[in-house]
Amino acid sequence: MNSRDWQEVIGTAGIFGTVFVVVTIVVWNMAATWRAKAVLARDYEYRTLAEQATRNQGAIEQRLTAIDEHLADLRTRVHSVERVLKEIE
Repeated sequence: MNSRDWQEVIGTAGIFGTVFVVVTIVVWNMAATWRAKAVLARDYEYRTLAEQATRNQGAIEQRLTAIDEHLADLRTRVHSVERVLKEIE
């Protein structure tokens, strides 16, 4: 092989090396973008789930308040029935 052949081999290796590096960088950046999109989607799902849990918790709190009011009403009724029963005895 003469010097021209070696120059062609080195040039070809350099071109393939450059193409390999560029492709690697592009794939790496695409993978990073996909990971970032996945993280954003997961965060959105967590946020949606947290908002739903907060709404459900508020509804449960309202129901518990209504139950508490009903229990207080039942307590007063039971006390009045007890008082009437004591008066009858």
